[in-house]
Amino acid sequence: MTQLEVNEQDQESSMSAKAGVIIFIAAALGIAAAVLVLPNWLPGMAGSLSGAEPKVFWYLSRSTALVAMGILWASMMLGVGITNKMARLWPGAPAAFALHEYLSLLGLGFAAFHGLILLGDHYANFSLAQVLTPFATSGYHPFWVGLGQLGFYTWAIVTASFYIRNHIGQSTWRLLHYVSFFTYMAALFHGISSGTDTSLSWVQGFYWLTGGSLLFLTTARVVNSLVLRGEKMLAGSTQK
Repeated sequence: MTQLEVNEQDQESSMSAKAGVIIFIAAALGIAAAVLVLPNWLPGMAGSLSGAEPKVFWYLSRSTALVAMGILWASMMLGVGITNKMARLWPGAPAAFALHEYLSLLGLGFAAFHGLILLGDHYANFSLAQVLTPFATSGYHPFWVGLGQLGFYTWAIVTASFYIRNHIGQSTWRLLHYVSFFTYMAALFHGISSGTDTSLSWVQGFYWLTGGSLLFLTTARVVNSLVLRGEKMLAGSTQK
């Protein structure tokens, strides 16, 4: 068995496309159900929902944005860890790939909720078309909001690729996964430039910690790849 075959076995999707769609819908419905249930437990939230300026929608959007960002970071870290073989040490390549896949779906659900919940916010006053169409917002940071929207769609494409890999081939699938880096950078700059929590020290620390650790792991992956390529070229030249 070749090394490529081993890697492909490690990266077999652990669920069908139908199951993936069901999990995504379940996550979105679960978050939506929480919005309906929580006001009964938190009278202040109920008052905000029924008030003239229901700020709870804005708070929910801000909180789910950070959750989605954290899940995207975790999924990216697992993905890079799989490619540089670090995931084989812990938790193991198959488990890491399964987590990578599940986190992509879960984070996508939080990201969708982050945008759609703004439909109830009276300050942003976004329409459904503005939420769904990149760069369509005019009153609130249109470029940075649009960049975040593009990041969401590229995230959706990369996540969907888990379930069509047999149709597009391993090489195309791997190439498509490089789009994840654009997704992460788009989400990061979207959060920094349009997020109202950017001035908070712990949010800045969150951005530095997640972004810095991903940059370090990616750099290590690139350097390791260049070293291995150089060793192969040197070995080939000595054999000649």
